[in-house]
Amino acid sequence: MSNADWATKDFYKVLGVGKDASADDIKKAYRKLARANHPDSNPGDTAKHETFKKVAEAYDVIGDPAKRKQYDDIRSAPSFGGGFGGGGGGGGFDLSDLLRDRGGAGGAGGLGDMFGDLFGRRQQTRSRATKGADVESTATISFTDALEGVTISLRLSSEAACSTCSGTGGKPGTKPHICTECEGAGYITGSVGGAFSMNETCPVCHGRQLVYDESCPTCHGSGRGTSARTIQARIPAGVKDGQRIRLRGKGAPGENGGPAGDLFVTVKVAGHRVFGRKDDNLTLDVPVGFDELALGAEIKVPTLGGAPVTLRIPPGTPNGRTFRVRGKGARRADGTTGDLLATVEVQVPATLDPAAREAIENYRAAVAGKPLRAGLFEES
Repeated sequence: MSNADWATKDFYKVLGVGKDASADDIKKAYRKLARANHPDSNPGDTAKHETFKKVAEAYDVIGDPAKRKQYDDIRSAPSFGGGFGGGGGGGGFDLSDLLRDRGGAGGAGGLGDMFGDLFGRRQQTRSRATKGADVESTATISFTDALEGVTISLRLSSEAACSTCSGTGGKPGTKPHICTECEGAGYITGSVGGAFSMNETCPVCHGRQLVYDESCPTCHGSGRGTSARTIQARIPAGVKDGQRIRLRGKGAPGENGGPAGDLFVTVKVAGHRVFGRKDDNLTLDVPVGFDELALGAEIKVPTLGGAPVTLRIPPGTPNGRTFRVRGKGARRADGTTGDLLATVEVQVPATLDPAAREAIENYRAAVAGKPLRAGLFEES
């Protein structure tokens, strides 16, 4: 719908409200009429279908505060005498004549020019703020940094406004015009299944609402370029390998005062020589001797970034048993920490000196009457 069409229609009358109606009253009136005339509720009733379209058209204008102000300004212009008349006698006038361009030798522009100037200025100031694009990146950090948190530097390349035209798409110094395809709205309305419609970004101005006499030689009218920058990003304590961190406002810059996009960092955590990780717990494989498990022992094991702790191994401990050391694991988001899970693993010596060999042979002789594998041959 053109700006001139706004001036020829009484949208307040269509919705059955007064010119001083509040936004809530306008919304209530629209909802009531839309329900009553919706095509889904009135199949085959073309009159109500047309009413539904008119109601939707009216609400699209006076239901939007910015559009409503523009509409009211036009309707209250002195040239209209506070109202609209049809052609013919009785003091009426032909609105199409007033809106027609009356240029020529010595002639002045018609009200169509006034509308164009009024809406052109306002559309330029109403260029919609657009959020910047989100940016993806990957960072590899050490095992210890993942547990404690770290600030890293990231070199990012992202889409941004063209540095030559500042995102306008026009050659610097050329004159902008309101896009004739979308009439400065930045979008066009297409029909989707009968009475329904959908707004789509204007294919001519790409949502910028303005077009230029000449395109920018750098971006060829797209208004887009590439920005390279280095930022500092804080990786929180306790981050896991493969975790995706969202950093708000660290993505590509916005347009027309819009907010920056977000940065999503996928974190890769390097392995550790001694420790592993399971959820919020650290894991540790502890080499032990057969005698320590059989007779019991107290052994010292390391913790990550802290003093060693003592594990008390009871006599007869089976190989592969895991001991839990409270509070020596990874830090959680709530400030608490997981545990250290220490698993004992018997180490078999590759060679034996004579004394060790004699001791083991004596042990073998002592337990010879109690074969370990007897149960494997028992029938069920």
